[in-house]
Amino acid sequence: MRKFSKSFKFAFIVAVSFILGSCKTAVVPTFSAQQQPAIPNYENSATWAILPDFYPENLKHWQTNTTGLEADIFYIYPTLNIEKKDLRWNVPVTDSIQNVKVIDKAVYFQASAFLKAGKLYVPYYRQAHLRSYTNYENGGKEALNLAYSDVKEAFKVYLEKYNKGRPIIIASHSQGTTHAIQLLKEFFDGKSLQNQLVAAYMPGIAIKKNEFKSIQMMTNPTEIGGFVSWNTFKKNYYPKKYEEWFKGSEVSNPVDWDNSNESEQSDHKGFLFTNDKIYEQALQVYVKDGILWISTPHFPYRLLVLVKKRYHAGDINLFWEDIRENASLRVDSYLKKQMISENKE
Repeated sequence: MRKFSKSFKFAFIVAVSFILGSCKTAVVPTFSAQQQPAIPNYENSATWAILPDFYPENLKHWQTNTTGLEADIFYIYPTLNIEKKDLRWNVPVTDSIQNVKVIDKAVYFQASAFLKAGKLYVPYYRQAHLRSYTNYENGGKEALNLAYSDVKEAFKVYLEKYNKGRPIIIASHSQGTTHAIQLLKEFFDGKSLQNQLVAAYMPGIAIKKNEFKSIQMMTNPTEIGGFVSWNTFKKNYYPKKYEEWFKGSEVSNPVDWDNSNESEQSDHKGFLFTNDKIYEQALQVYVKDGILWISTPHFPYRLLVLVKKRYHAGDINLFWEDIRENASLRVDSYLKKQMISENKE
């Protein structure tokens, strides 16, 4: 019998735990009753999970150096604290257990898809616990606002200290997308910085139509200055909260990157699995009203996902190679447009 890697076992256990949850309940203190974690100082490199000059060894597997890259990637990771027994509303940026998850899971299987397109910046932030969404009116709103305050401050430091006028890709997932939406509104939407926006890749949270004033969903693979977003489920499955959370939301086709409602399996560039292998032509996508359906992926471990209906954890790595190629394509498109504009001047 094949022995699975530790990373595979961890990812599988997390996925199952996320879907099934726990039968045990715990009394969670109110938000105001807890002492909040210390505010991070983003002038200190220790508060960053990833900076271009300090890629961890496992990330160098995908990118050995940053020489010649002309764009930046600002990545905001998803909720990693999903333990019901953890009564904290927010995680300190010094939490070593959560920080390992940031680098070995979120960055390795999500942010890595953007390394070909630019230099990567990933701030640690005081992420809100998963319960913040289901208990939004009872502490969740405050916890998410606290988390966003870190993301905002990190981005301000990034602009002042690192960016130097370079084009920007915003990348996020799940809770990260919750914060990315607000970040786009505050810094890009109808503001001068929008001129530096290559694209925003924001899956994992439904984005309503007309969420932004001037930033639009992109429907062409070379289009720039807008966003793409999707929430992935098994074909023919509608989640319980579909009407409330998803219906009417924007949905991108993360294979063809156009406004087509489905793709051919042969067009799928490849998804990154937990065994570090990329499986090409593994699935089809079907764009529905507010959600993205996929066919059951064709790969050696197919039996593990036959009953799976919710692919939230795989929103990015299911389309890892598709994103990798498209992000680079959009950067090239941005740079060509910039060159044409400069030549006219």
